[in-house]
Amino acid sequence: MKIRDLLILSLSSLILISCVQEVSSNKSNKSASAVNTSLPTSSNPPKYLSTSAQSQKSTAIKSGSFVSGEHTTQGKVSITSKDGKSFLELEQSFKTSELGPDLVVILHRSDNVIGSTKPPAYPLKKGDYIIIAPLKKYSGAQMYAIPNNINLADYKSAAIWCRKFNATFGAAKLNS
Repeated sequence: MKIRDLLILSLSSLILISCVQEVSSNKSNKSASAVNTSLPTSSNPPKYLSTSAQSQKSTAIKSGSFVSGEHTTQGKVSITSKDGKSFLELEQSFKTSELGPDLVVILHRSDNVIGSTKPPAYPLKKGDYIIIAPLKKYSGAQMYAIPNNINLADYKSAAIWCRKFNATFGAAKLNS
């Protein structure tokens, strides 16, 4: 009886170790670009601006306040224009959860992102949004350049979205 138990334990351990090695090798074989190739992004790479560039005078085009989705998100967002270029600005009051991996700043076609999606994740449909840039930090003032090829009239909200789990952390309706 003891030999049988030892044999079962050994066989179980061998199977468990094989599964763990297979899962870890599959994870290491996936590259970030392979995972994200189907997501819409702007054709121009994001441009991060220095603090001195943020402090220069700009004209607000649209603005709004965040409403929480899957995680608490608060603060104000504005679309501004300076020297013919558009920027998405998160104000000093901005704050979102640190629980999400792969958070990005997006523009969305709906004026009610949270109300038009289903809790708890508030998932987005491909084609309804465009990714502006990865979120730089979870709170405080931030500025993101919006590529010139984006027609701002097509987008009515800004949102913080977890790309990995298709979860909207929070969204803000942009009013003129």
